[in-house]
Formats: sequence, C-alpha cells, structure tokens
Amino acid sequence: MIEVRFHGRGGQGAVTSVELLALAAIEEGKFAQGFPSFGPERRGAPVVAFSRVNDHYIRLRSKIYT
Repeated sequence: MIEVRFHGRGGQGAVTSVELLALAAIEEGKFAQGFPSFGPERRGAPVVAFSRVNDHYIRLRSKIYT
C-alpha cells in the first residue's frame, strides 16, 4: 500500500492534489482513498490531506501517522 500525506495552507491545493491522485489511481484500476483534515475553513489555515493507493480493497479508515 502506498500512503501519502500532503501538508499545506488553505488555498494551496493540497486537498485538490489528493483528489486528483485518488482519481488517477482509480483510472489505473487501483483502489484509492483521499481525504483532508483541517480546522477552521479559511484561506491560509493549515491543511493536511491524506491519500492511500493499493491493488486490493482498503479497509483502513484512519489518518496516516508515519
């Protein structure tokens, strides 16, 4: 399984990057997850977005910590 974390500020495209990575993996026939984690929804606030890609169904539903 490939796990990726994107760190950024609101408005820099971290969430969009995770969505595009997940969509690209799905187009390749893989299983993928992509989800953000952020506090107050405002431009410039810290954002962390997570993505997982695997050849098999992904049962894990938590943040990526390492």
